[in-house]
Amino acid sequence: MKQHFILLAFLVCFHGFSQDLKEDDVKVGLVLSGGGAKGLAHIGVLKVLDSLGVRVDYVAGTSMGAIIGSLYASGYSGNELDSIFRALDFDKLINDDLPRASKAFYERTNSERYAVTLPFEKFKIKLPSALSRGQNVYGLISKLTLNVNDIEDFSKLPIPFFCIATNAETGKEVILDKGVLAQAVMASGALPSLFQPVMINNEMLIDGGVVNNYPIDELREKGVDVIIGVDVQDGLSTREELTSAPDVLMQINNFRTINDMKTKVKKTDIYIKPNIKDFNVVSFSEGDQIIAKGAEAAISCLNSLDSLVSKQIKKPNEQIKKPTHDSININAIILKGNEKYSRAYILGKLKLKGNEKISYKKFNEGVNNLIATNNFDYFQYELKKAENKEEYNLITQLTETEINTFLKLGIHYDELYKSAALINLTKKRLFLNNDIATLDIILGDNVRYNFEYFIDKGFYWSIGVKSRYNQFNKNINAQFLLNDQQNVLGLNKADTQLQDQTNQIYLQTLFRKDFALSLGLEHKRLEIKSETFSLNSSTDEFIFEKTDYVSAFGNLKLDTYDNKYFPKRGLYFNGDIQTYFYASSFNTTFKNFSIVKADMGYTFSFSDKLAFNLQTSGGFKIGDNSTKTLDFALGGYGNNLINNFIPFLGYDFISLVGNSFVKASLIADYEIFKKNYITLEGNWANIDDNIFETGEWFTLPDYRGYALGYAIDTFIGPVQVKYSYSTEQRKSVWFFNVGFWF
Repeated sequence: MKQHFILLAFLVCFHGFSQDLKEDDVKVGLVLSGGGAKGLAHIGVLKVLDSLGVRVDYVAGTSMGAIIGSLYASGYSGNELDSIFRALDFDKLINDDLPRASKAFYERTNSERYAVTLPFEKFKIKLPSALSRGQNVYGLISKLTLNVNDIEDFSKLPIPFFCIATNAETGKEVILDKGVLAQAVMASGALPSLFQPVMINNEMLIDGGVVNNYPIDELREKGVDVIIGVDVQDGLSTREELTSAPDVLMQINNFRTINDMKTKVKKTDIYIKPNIKDFNVVSFSEGDQIIAKGAEAAISCLNSLDSLVSKQIKKPNEQIKKPTHDSININAIILKGNEKYSRAYILGKLKLKGNEKISYKKFNEGVNNLIATNNFDYFQYELKKAENKEEYNLITQLTETEINTFLKLGIHYDELYKSAALINLTKKRLFLNNDIATLDIILGDNVRYNFEYFIDKGFYWSIGVKSRYNQFNKNINAQFLLNDQQNVLGLNKADTQLQDQTNQIYLQTLFRKDFALSLGLEHKRLEIKSETFSLNSSTDEFIFEKTDYVSAFGNLKLDTYDNKYFPKRGLYFNGDIQTYFYASSFNTTFKNFSIVKADMGYTFSFSDKLAFNLQTSGGFKIGDNSTKTLDFALGGYGNNLINNFIPFLGYDFISLVGNSFVKASLIADYEIFKKNYITLEGNWANIDDNIFETGEWFTLPDYRGYALGYAIDTFIGPVQVKYSYSTEQRKSVWFFNVGFWF
């Protein structure tokens, strides 16, 4: 069977090549079809063409064929393209997954709390035009074609080139052979529903495969003598293979394309059809196999290709200068399309002033910063060489986001708050162009809310207002509730209901993008009660706390973690000082006191799979010690815990209490396969009253906990199970959580 396939491929390669070739030089055209991830087979073909010395005089492509064809036409060899594409993370590339560092602090919270975000307008859900803006792909192509970005006529590229797009309004074919190369290629590959349309010359353009996935006729018109065609399109599926709605829709879409190919194959002089039926348009993770299939198909046409090379008098250029991407000199900056957002705001996000030299890495980080604001649907840019040819003018075209209201959803379960469903309403530009208001309503076993209004002034003093309400029921350490006089009752645990409402107004400034200083005032209403016992037989519950507190606070935060839940690199510091100077009449023994605390973390990796996270934290109280309910309480597992509750594996929530503590932990995360992690953790702590005065903070730890866990990083957030064990208690505690923490 395999021999028959090779024989058939051999015969097909010779199809149409029996024409009388000219005695002088032979001009060769290369046409590359679209096919999503299957288009990576083009790279395998190009590697073979290069190794044989085939000189390509014109390249035409559609969709993925346009992307790879444009890079080949810009001077990249097949081997160089192989190296480039093997190093890419296609999930991040296609999904517009921006680095965490590019997001402002409040934008990070948004992306690390909600599973689903839906545009909301006039009380209706308005779905986006595509799953991805294609910004990462555009940035990659712009970077790779920097060496030819001053060439507006694609026929003047190192190898002449054109690609095909479709006018989304008329359904007509559009030949793109002039303009900005990166924009043209993005338009040709703008697969409907995956990438949003691209505007060029006031035309809304989408994937060229809709009308012409194999532009052989257009290439023939360029005057080439021999056409090599690489076809990576799907064939028709059988009834056994049509098992889902997407399969049927894809089949319908392929009817016209496959019918057109019956004629186009006959027009192809050397027809190369890689055997990639086992792959689909999103099989990017199997790119190395697809590239190999392309090379295999090209080798099967070896005789035809060798014969062609022997008839080419002029040989390929040995070397074409490639972009180094080390740095660029930006002269003038021209902004187009911005109406709501000022030039200063945009340049501030881009971190550009003009007339400066900047590394391409820093330039790309600035673009990510702007896109991460989610205030722009699209950001097209062109680095056009200035008159002296040593500098670039940055010409941008922005499309501001019209929709400023969003409905966001999330779900969560943990051992403290139990089950919860999150409904969020976010409103941008509520009063000002640079403000944002968010309201979380959390329904479930413990109803909660979070509200925040923030006026973002970046490196100037921003203004924020927060309000939150938390509640939970838990059997907790009685020392957290009782003062020294009450504790004579000998109570160890109390089934407790805690309710906390906290309101803040604050100022925040950034020293750098990841380093924020906040100063503000806080009002807290704290109510704690229990039915475990009552000092008054006429009541069903005992109230430990029902007090309004007023305090002033300062916070310094640095966060360069690349991922909140599974970091592989970065630093973290969060330092806080809070002075309580007022309490309502319930707390009759109140006197002023302050709480100082800080936690730090450092994450590093030995490989792409294994990461270590070293953490340390501590805190102490200054002043009066009669108020116990705002002391430190260790135990449990989680994020976003309120007040001075500190997670500590091996113990249940709020098990270890005191007015001062120190804690250290070591976490090892091993990604056994994509987004699946095994974690091994250890934490050690000392906690009691006044341990910094007694010297207890510098002794061997009194409390130890260890845990083994398994986690899956899903679109709703991490799903984790942890088995933890305490050597002091000689008992284990299981922790289980689902979804982002909120």
